[in-house]
Amino acid sequence: MADQPTPPGVTPLVMPPPPPPPHLISPAPVLYAPAVLTTVPRAQDEVMFQNDDALGEEEEEAEEDEADGSLGGSPRQLAVTETLEYEESEESKKARERKEQLVQQLLMHRRASALAVPTNDAAVRIRLRSLQQPITLFGEREMERRDRLRAIMAKLDADGELEKLVQAQEASGDGAVAGQEDAADQAVAEEVPLLQLFYTEGSTELFDARTEILKFSLSRAQSRIESAKRKRADPDEDEDLEFEEALQAMTNTSMDCSEIGDGRPLSACAFSADASLLATSSWTGVAKLWSVPDVKQVGIFKGQHMERVTDVAFHPESCRSLEPSAGNVATASADCKAMLWSLDGKHLQSYEGHLDRLARLAFHPSGAYLGTASYDKTWRLWDVSTGIELLLQEGHSRSVYGIAFQRDGALAASCGMDALTRVWDMRTGKSILALEGHVKPVLGVDFSPNGYHLATGSEDHTCRVWDLRKRRCLYIIPAHSSLVSQVKYEPFGGYFLVTASFDGTARVWSALDFKPIKTLAGHESKLSGVDVAADGTYIATVSHDRTIKLWSHFNE
Repeated sequence: MADQPTPPGVTPLVMPPPPPPPHLISPAPVLYAPAVLTTVPRAQDEVMFQNDDALGEEEEEAEEDEADGSLGGSPRQLAVTETLEYEESEESKKARERKEQLVQQLLMHRRASALAVPTNDAAVRIRLRSLQQPITLFGEREMERRDRLRAIMAKLDADGELEKLVQAQEASGDGAVAGQEDAADQAVAEEVPLLQLFYTEGSTELFDARTEILKFSLSRAQSRIESAKRKRADPDEDEDLEFEEALQAMTNTSMDCSEIGDGRPLSACAFSADASLLATSSWTGVAKLWSVPDVKQVGIFKGQHMERVTDVAFHPESCRSLEPSAGNVATASADCKAMLWSLDGKHLQSYEGHLDRLARLAFHPSGAYLGTASYDKTWRLWDVSTGIELLLQEGHSRSVYGIAFQRDGALAASCGMDALTRVWDMRTGKSILALEGHVKPVLGVDFSPNGYHLATGSEDHTCRVWDLRKRRCLYIIPAHSSLVSQVKYEPFGGYFLVTASFDGTARVWSALDFKPIKTLAGHESKLSGVDVAADGTYIATVSHDRTIKLWSHFNE
């Protein structure tokens, strides 16, 4: 077989010659030692064979070097060692440093978790003072101060200085340290003033307004209580049956109409008292008026707000006893102003005084007063006809987002970014309840028509129903998979409540046992507002997808 040329790039291998045939073997034995095959760099392009004698000599030299205790080793060993050394790149160094930092952070976290840190704020201050650290920082809260102490102690523990500090304190005497801590406790207690009740003198207009609210609320409360007693005393009245019929009808709720409301996201919607009109607000700074149930634009309110309109509300007597030329619609805006409009779009009154943008607003049931909630941590009460600010109410530690009035007009509820809902007595101005339970900002609040149930919606994805008589949470509804932007009770009998959420749906819940009745799905984006008609026949929702959707439980 002819020899073939070697392809380019391939190093030829020279194999050892095969042993001769048996008949050619001479009487003297010939030993064939196994050859060691070593490939050298291609520049030399040859294969070297070393027999057992050469290997034996190298092994002997290595043993002699080891016996002599030589540290350098043979030249061959040095060559091999040099070829195994690697040069670390910059990326490898950075990765190694990041790993070491993460390990140090993990160890620091474990040390901090294992440390015993006092829970009393006064004790935390004393410990910080003993560690020669500032006892408080600007804007620092109790839990933040405790976390800072934990971090300082963990760092000292990691540096090995915490034990020295403890030993120094023990050497100085426990009694002296305890006496010093007691003295520091007393000093801190003296620095913190005791909470005291104080009153601020109100204006004559506020006194007159409280008097009118008192008269109005007493007559409304009396009518409500008499109606409830009459229903319970009448054998023909079955409240449970009424609830069942109303909720059964709501299971048939479907979308009646969908209309594009504006070129930018819509922020809120509201029905008129007779449910013949629907008002919407949007981020373009205008509010619009729509007919119900065909949802055709019949009016517009524009030209006054310089920022987006955040909320809209109808006067309680709009489209009933109120003239179209009177103040029927109020709007709130991010320009820190609220405004009053007639149905033909004429601007009638401005309410200025807030220091930050407005969130929600609501008419008092009497129609004579307007409440506004703002990001300046206050809510304010205005005289609708004169535009005078009657009340500037503080009480929230963060922005106030929602406001609602009880049907009787005696109570008001405010909610805000401090995850707190407060109930106020409009006749005295006192905060009579602070409802704590939500773990994130509360964005929606509404009173039930029965007068003693209050619903709140929060960023923690839940809706809570509170019983004002028992002064506690009655039920927690795990309402949505995202924040609850608004909550509304059915105004006629309070048979159900509706929640709107950023998960793109609105849901109907039974007001009797708080079970889900219907999910209103159809929007393509976050729901920002919801409202229920006075007779409970229609539900309106608005969304960031710029559409208005009208829902009802009957289709003729």
